[in-house]
Amino acid sequence: MKLDEARTLLQAGHYAGAYYLLGYAVECALKACLTIQVKQYDFPDKKPANEAHTHDLDKLKKIAGLDYSFSEELNTNRVFENNWAVVKDWNESSRYDTGIDKLQAKDFFSACLDEEGILEWIKKRW
Repeated sequence: MKLDEARTLLQAGHYAGAYYLLGYAVECALKACLTIQVKQYDFPDKKPANEAHTHDLDKLKKIAGLDYSFSEELNTNRVFENNWAVVKDWNESSRYDTGIDKLQAKDFFSACLDEEGILEWIKKRW
């Protein structure tokens, strides 16, 4: 849903909102990777559950258990490494950043959604 909303905002020229919502979609995807590790009726470990209450993408990939394969991908795939360089600094306070321009928003979309983009990589881990 956040991805669709971000696309709509990008097409309408609302670049800051598109940037923010797409970053939020990455956050949600990482949290989804964490939640699929918890089976119905399990009582989840409290530490990772508490740590998951963050917007920090780097922390979330670690909590979701993706850090090793993520590091492997970074070390072997330059395009993915460049995409992560674009995406890694997103944070929830970007919702207040009105200075995101068209180029930044489009670069962010590419870094997330291209074939070797961050969101595409996360989807393959589900």
